[in-house]
Amino acid sequence: MSFTEKLLTIPPPIEVAGRHIKRYHVTADPAGIAPDVEKAAYAILPELLPEPDGTPPATFVVLHRGGDDGAYLNAYSWVWDNVLHFRGASAGQPVLGCPDHDPTHFIRPELPWIGCVWELPPILHERDAWVRHLLSPEVPDLAAYLADSLPEGTTGDRA
Repeated sequence: MSFTEKLLTIPPPIEVAGRHIKRYHVTADPAGIAPDVEKAAYAILPELLPEPDGTPPATFVVLHRGGDDGAYLNAYSWVWDNVLHFRGASAGQPVLGCPDHDPTHFIRPELPWIGCVWELPPILHERDAWVRHLLSPEVPDLAAYLADSLPEGTTGDRA
């Protein structure tokens, strides 16, 4: 099995259920993620978000279109000031309990998995951006955090 990095694109942030959502899309397809898959993924997103707790309402998501029928939405939300909350959704992957191979039919598997090798690169960047813009300054700057994303390119090889 030969490993190949995938393409990483960064759509603009959106707001869902009162939370600011930074977005990362991962796919091997240069055309990007199909609009119907993206629409279905973001339709389930409110179910993946935590209740407000006084922490600035920020989340980052990784929407990954697998090389098979699978599509995966990982939602990482900041809670309790400095803790990362996780919930995920999957579609088109029967191994994860999906009822069919339809990449627009998202479910919420209750698995303890937080992401695959192509989905993990944003986590370190987002941790550092959270510290840089919200925890270190005297006055937290949510707008600066929302503007601070990994650059587009590939999921790895970021020397």
